[in-house]
Amino acid sequence: MTAITDINDYDAITNLIANYYLKGAISGKGSEMKASFDESATWYGYVGPDLVAGPVQTLFDWNDSNGAAKELVYSISKVEIVGTIANVRIELDNWTGHRFTDFLNLLKVDGEWKVVNKVFHLHV
Repeated sequence: MTAITDINDYDAITNLIANYYLKGAISGKGSEMKASFDESATWYGYVGPDLVAGPVQTLFDWNDSNGAAKELVYSISKVEIVGTIANVRIELDNWTGHRFTDFLNLLKVDGEWKVVNKVFHLHV
């Protein structure tokens, strides 16, 4: 088990995820998600047999076109921090009718945490 060495890092990460990424999912506005991601972040996952992959802007565009997820239920189920890297697991139910598991990889750059990669699983 990885020990969290600084509670401020844990709080910064969970606040970043809740106040930007998840808030943007609920509102359906990719622009609200943007602050949680590094500008060069990527995302990957399968929707059925199709691989969705690319720059994070395509996630923001998908979120905009998908609309608000006002009934979204989520749980930040795991946060692991080692120095300047972190991994966050989020369970999301009813993101406009879909259930996802997300793994977000974060990096602390100049004292600020940012998501650098998202991989997701769409549950059938």
